Amino acid sequence: MKKNFWAVCLPVVLTLSGCGTFPAWLPGSGASREQIQEVSSAPGIEGIQLVDVNDAVTRKLAAAKQLDQFSSTFASKVANTYVIGPGDVIEVTIWETPPAMLFGSSAPVSLPSQAPGGSAGSATSVTLPTQMVAADGTVSIPFAGRIRVAGRTVEQVESDVVSHLKGKANQPQVVVGVTKNNASNVTIVGEVTTSAMMPLTPKGEHLLDAIAFAGGLKQPISRTAIQLSRGDTTATMALDSVIRDPKQNVVLKPGDVVTALFQPHTFSVLGATGKNDEIPFEAQGISLAQALARSGGLNDSRADARGVFVFRFEDAKLVDNKDASVRTTNGKVPVVYEINLRDPSAFLVTQNFPVQNHDVIYVTNSPGAEFRKFLTYVVLVADPTVAFTRDFQ
Repeated sequence: MKKNFWAVCLPVVLTLSGCGTFPAWLPGSGASREQIQEVSSAPGIEGIQLVDVNDAVTRKLAAAKQLDQFSSTFASKVANTYVIGPGDVIEVTIWETPPAMLFGSSAPVSLPSQAPGGSAGSATSVTLPTQMVAADGTVSIPFAGRIRVAGRTVEQVESDVVSHLKGKANQPQVVVGVTKNNASNVTIVGEVTTSAMMPLTPKGEHLLDAIAFAGGLKQPISRTAIQLSRGDTTATMALDSVIRDPKQNVVLKPGDVVTALFQPHTFSVLGATGKNDEIPFEAQGISLAQALARSGGLNDSRADARGVFVFRFEDAKLVDNKDASVRTTNGKVPVVYEINLRDPSAFLVTQNFPVQNHDVIYVTNSPGAEFRKFLTYVVLVADPTVAFTRDFQ
């Protein structure tokens, strides 16, 4: 009986082993390598692109996925100077050398020989009441009228007031001070201890100063990205990268918005790997080589090293869409990236291939592993006592 059974089954076993196709009822973790390679032509599935990963593809993806650098996006050759803005409160003090013509009733002030004006003696001064810069950017100065101060430095305002008082006051000298900074601020929000508005000073506050001013972060540094918005320009960088590269710790400007973003990035790994899991990774990103290592690597007894796949919804502009009629969803198309780790050069490529949030990494079973499972069922049918005895040993 057994001899007849093997006479019938053996040709079937050899045929299946030769073509690499096994019954669909065999248990498995997913599709085979051959089935995935046919996915782009499968009926009812439109728009899926199968991309063989090589160095050129990896470089293109890495360049596109690289986050903007603050040092280049917000590069400025303009010196960091404090300018007055609407809402600021300023104080103006005016000196007049004798004989005073406008402010003679004020108390005299002794001037040294090197004082402004160039001569020693007594001068009279008056400190005007503090004023808030109006919405139109002006303040009122007696005998000078409305003076525009918004968008100007204190030195420029001092010079302007002096020019308006010449011919009215005797060798006037002016000192302008900002007593309260309401205009030159940076807004700090997001995953910080306390959202705040940080006033800027002529010192020149940097990006990390804003994070410290807000009391630090609520989330781990490795899982946090910093978004900097200035006018119509917005860029995002991993906080780790900003800390490691001092050039990215850029000087802030009035009106900047600094947002700390918690980025719980994860990828899922399935198939013939050391473990199947959803694995978190850092905001600065990881490579495919790192992702495979964190999943325990390929299972040596099951994995087909030729069949490593990354499933992703990719930006349409990064994919050579073979079917232009296929409509994308939110500018993205379904893509399956194929990596053959039997090729030694692929290990170099995987070091640069960027893993993206919500990627699914799948490693197929080898034909040998599938054949072994099939043989197990054949033996079970041919001689159930063999499997029964083995289970109870």
